[in-house]
Amino acid sequence: MSTRNKTLLKVIILGDSGVGKTSLMQQFVNNKFSHQYKATIGADFLTKDLVIDNKTVSLQIWDTAGQERFQSLGVAFYRGADCCVLCYDVTNEKSLNNLALWKDEFLIQLNVLNPQNFPFIIIGNKIDVDESKKIPSLSKKLLNITNNQLGGLHYPVFETSAKDSINVETAFEVIAKMALQQEELNEGARNDINDDYNDAINIHLDNDAGGCAC
Repeated sequence: MSTRNKTLLKVIILGDSGVGKTSLMQQFVNNKFSHQYKATIGADFLTKDLVIDNKTVSLQIWDTAGQERFQSLGVAFYRGADCCVLCYDVTNEKSLNNLALWKDEFLIQLNVLNPQNFPFIIIGNKIDVDESKKIPSLSKKLLNITNNQLGGLHYPVFETSAKDSINVETAFEVIAKMALQQEELNEGARNDINDDYNDAINIHLDNDAGGCAC
């Protein structure tokens, strides 16, 4: 199918270095998992076509560097985003605590006009590990962070394993639906702006036509 018939959706994955952002993207797009860790430099993206609500979409997934020295590059990579994925490692409590920092940085860099309504989704990765290695009282701590650091907004939450391909497909299907809804809202807003602009031009032309030709 021609790309002209597809809706392009841009998704940003954020989170600390090592939480598995690249692995999630590779598992979803290419059905691959690598045991070798390699930090992302700057940003990279992969694209996968999906059918969501009988509409063919091209999901462009951006994997961003989790290191602080690359955060200043965010504004260039975040532009045009339709959804943001906040990712943490279920064995790393610091990565969980930093979710709010990543969210705030994204909203500031992108300059979101209506942050309360922008679609976010939370993914806790590496659930394939032994229970003894997971964050103690994880559900309680995640709820506390949601209520106290994420503005009380209860975003969709998925626990995944990029290694064993657990919940990865399901999570990205929800991400695609949320991104499509956001893109449709943005398209409606753009059409409203164009209509207002055209109305203003027509009013100006009408006034000119009624003027005195002295």
